[in-house]
Amino acid sequence: MFDKDKIKKAVEMIIEAIGEDKNREGLRETPERIADMYEEIFKGLYENPREHLKNGFVEEKHHEMVILRNISFFSMCEHHFLPFFGKAHVGYIPSKKLVGISKIARVVDIVSRKPQLQERMTSEIADIIYKEVQPLGVGVVIEAEHLCMVMRGVKKMGSLIVTSAIRGGFEKYASTRSEFLMLISKGKNEF
Repeated sequence: MFDKDKIKKAVEMIIEAIGEDKNREGLRETPERIADMYEEIFKGLYENPREHLKNGFVEEKHHEMVILRNISFFSMCEHHFLPFFGKAHVGYIPSKKLVGISKIARVVDIVSRKPQLQERMTSEIADIIYKEVQPLGVGVVIEAEHLCMVMRGVKKMGSLIVTSAIRGGFEKYASTRSEFLMLISKGKNEF
């Protein structure tokens, strides 16, 4: 479970370890602020994204591709605890039910709010939708900029990591996969 006191103590230790004064006016409240921030940005550790996909519209007989593009997200690289952020694109072909489009965005939001790898996040979103919605197919593409590549190491500003996960008909049929990729790239906005 989330422990604000441990986070505050750890931040105080980091402040001291880099040679700063934890009692300096600008840093005095920093441990509390960081504990509050971590509680917010890591809330995905304590929420179940599947809950948002339980209900759907079963009377609708739509069996064509549904795509939600440019879902903004942010997450945290588990290797360096630095943010990565970008856009997720999710498409599925309904079979048994249609889900509200906001539910797809909620799944992305919840899954993204924890320390992780972008590759795992992409697969997790696809797997959750594939299992809970039981569509004919699912495709997820995530494009993100990682601050661990911008602020340290290779320092490559503007580099995007692109990951994808496909399930069902998106995996089985090249034409379905191609349609999805073409539709998410049309009129794509830079972030």
